[in-house]
Amino acid sequence: MTTPVRTRFAPSPTGYLHLGGARTALYSWAYARHFGGTFILRIEDTDVERSTPEAVQAILDGMKWLGLEHDEGPFYQMQRMDRYREVVAQMLEAGTAYHCYSSPEEVEAMRERMRAAGEKPRYDGTWRPEEGKVLPPVPEGRKPVVRFKNPLDGDVTWNDVVKGQITISNKELDDLVIARPDGTPTYNFCVAVDDWDMKITHVLRGDDHVNNTPRQINILRAIGAPLPEYGHLPMILGSDGSKLSKRHGAVSVVNYADEGYLPEAMLNYLARLGWSHGDDEIFSMEQFCEWFDLSNLTASPAQFNFDKLAWVNNHYIKQADNERLAQLAMPQLQRDGAVFDGAPPLASVIALMKERANTINEIADAAMLFYREPKPDPALLEQHVTDAVKPALAQFAERLQTVEWNKAAISAMIKEVLAAHGLKMPQIAMPLRLFVTGQLQTPAIDAVLELFGRDTVVARVKKFL
Repeated sequence: MTTPVRTRFAPSPTGYLHLGGARTALYSWAYARHFGGTFILRIEDTDVERSTPEAVQAILDGMKWLGLEHDEGPFYQMQRMDRYREVVAQMLEAGTAYHCYSSPEEVEAMRERMRAAGEKPRYDGTWRPEEGKVLPPVPEGRKPVVRFKNPLDGDVTWNDVVKGQITISNKELDDLVIARPDGTPTYNFCVAVDDWDMKITHVLRGDDHVNNTPRQINILRAIGAPLPEYGHLPMILGSDGSKLSKRHGAVSVVNYADEGYLPEAMLNYLARLGWSHGDDEIFSMEQFCEWFDLSNLTASPAQFNFDKLAWVNNHYIKQADNERLAQLAMPQLQRDGAVFDGAPPLASVIALMKERANTINEIADAAMLFYREPKPDPALLEQHVTDAVKPALAQFAERLQTVEWNKAAISAMIKEVLAAHGLKMPQIAMPLRLFVTGQLQTPAIDAVLELFGRDTVVARVKKFL
């Protein structure tokens, strides 16, 4: 029987959930879903100085918005301190860890000597117990750290599911501190114990963790734990090829919600930043989970492209339910002072506006023409309401009272008035747009008039004529 797949997303709550983290979470979630496995959320909050409750909440909010539901957790490392201390004690007893009384200043002096000698700076093993070795006298009143007794020889090799085989010599790794003088454990140690306890089978994470992996593998081997498979995802770059940063718009994924992106669009876009299934660009998350395995992950960095994200978002906006889009757009319209009394239903307006919109915010901006009093520029009125078109507009105003109120009938009536006065469509459409909406750019005039309703259109045309 094969081992059930168990993946985890383990962010440090020192900031928001950014795009790289969201992609890692998505891939880990999808891999568990693909195999009917378990997706675990773990908050690695041992960096007490930098971890904040606000950052934890930002991560949970980002995961919720994306719809990446975890099966177990969230687990918090700070709530597992007793377990870590238990494992440290077992390692001390087994001789795979030891107390080190070197002060931070002494360790820094060791490293300086090595740098001066052209060697890699590292802890020199002063307090490492070896057969026949006499350790220095314990300094009075000094609390020790606990160091992991890293193997001195050999290599750490793993077959990375993204990057292929990676080998790092144990000579590159020094004896890592696994517990501080006050007994609190350190990052790499906690991660190894957590992955063991939570029976993690696959670790997908950013390639900034590659250097942590050999340390964690050695700790797992020392405590007799099975090794997960590792996959290190390349970073996401900005459009200019440099590391994605705030100047590229690299903000919390929740900010993309504020900017009018749909979660299904963000998921679809993120899925393609480092993975592919033929030429497929648009797919549901059900389809993604069915297709997703580790063989189609790419080892080269992906570039974040706002135009492509906008294109994907436009696709999902066009597919989305109008009532749902109305709920999403409503807060912005309210902030912008929209007046809804006597105006057309927002869902109907959105049905007309959404084809060309790349974001909910663009829809809300465009929809405002239905929810404010028109204030056309007098210069534009003078330009478009000429003596040549006034008789046609007067006839149009008269026929508004009796025309059947639907788009087709309004369109036919406009064409009849144009034919009677020998005019072209823009000559009457432009003045009507100014009268009814206050602006020259709108969707098709017959559709706009239909939505506004007979009473509003008649009142506004008469006002300006």
